[in-house]
Amino acid sequence: MEEELVTGVGDVGIEKMEENKADDIGHQVDDLVTKVEKLEQRVNEIEQFYLTSSKMQSSTSQKSSFVKDKDKGKHIPGFKKHQQEAARREAAAAKRMQDIMRQFGSVLRQITQHKWAWPFMQPVDVEGLGLRDYYEVIDRPMDFSTIKNQMEAKDGTEYKHVRDICSDVRLVFQNAMKYNDDKSDVHAMAKTLLEKFEEKWLQFLPRVTEEEKRREEEEAEAQLSMQRTQEAAHAKMARDLSNELYETDMQLEELRETVVQKCRKMSNEDKRNIGIALTQLCPEDLSKALDIVARHNPSFQSTAAEIDLDINAQSETTLWRLKYFAKDALHQQANNDATCEVSNKADSPVNPIQTIVSKRKTQICNALAKTAKKRNQKS
Repeated sequence: MEEELVTGVGDVGIEKMEENKADDIGHQVDDLVTKVEKLEQRVNEIEQFYLTSSKMQSSTSQKSSFVKDKDKGKHIPGFKKHQQEAARREAAAAKRMQDIMRQFGSVLRQITQHKWAWPFMQPVDVEGLGLRDYYEVIDRPMDFSTIKNQMEAKDGTEYKHVRDICSDVRLVFQNAMKYNDDKSDVHAMAKTLLEKFEEKWLQFLPRVTEEEKRREEEEAEAQLSMQRTQEAAHAKMARDLSNELYETDMQLEELRETVVQKCRKMSNEDKRNIGIALTQLCPEDLSKALDIVARHNPSFQSTAAEIDLDINAQSETTLWRLKYFAKDALHQQANNDATCEVSNKADSPVNPIQTIVSKRKTQICNALAKTAKKRNQKS
């Protein structure tokens, strides 16, 4: 009675241990799945970066292609430094442009001090002069006092580029010429002053183009530097990811071996069924199955013209992999055949590919039969 009781308690203990081991394997599988999902996200990110990089390099709009998405670049080493350098570069360029606009002030003074400039110094007195249709003709009124105030502003509304000032100066005269008749004095005065301004502007323009070229070169150099930084960072990420993938593969392999060790031994019936299942696989799946065999048998030639496959010589790991691979492949194959059956009822000529498939299956069957015959002769 006591022996039976002890035996019963022992069996319960063994079952409990087996349950704990199964739970532990389940947890390991869950951890691996989570890890693989994270690795997949990182792989996609790196792949997307190089894909975008390749497209942008072959495009004419390569400028600013690598820095526009600042949120994605924040995790890249050195990105903050690039941002700081960009801010300093922008500040220096803005200061140089301010100097150019101050120099441009001398051109404005020459125009505004002309004896014919007085009608354009202040905003047009629309009500005082009774110009009821002025705002219907002129979309954007402009005068030199408004230009001067915007040049001296410090509240963020000031001019950022000398070309903006130039556009407003032209607008002053163009508005006057547009509203006033060709034969009027104001029209003639505006036309004369506009011509004088264009002459002065052409003399001043080389300074502007020189600064614009300098700024463009600095921007291109900064873009190239940022691109190289991102490429270096993603290359390191790719190397690290490759190592992690290798480690994960090793963990998965260890887990597979553990699971196989816990499984029951393959019976002769199981091995026979595996051999039959292999002959029913399509060429693509058959090649994959043979690759599974070759993975644990370096001497096995999966692509040879004649294949001698001994199911009994395969390890338990290989057999279990073959079993579940063939099961899944045949299930998928059956679904595909059912889908295509409706559309392929009409008679069709002999397909050479089908002939090759049949021949390949025959080779596998012959290999299995040959192996079984040898085994029977030995026994």
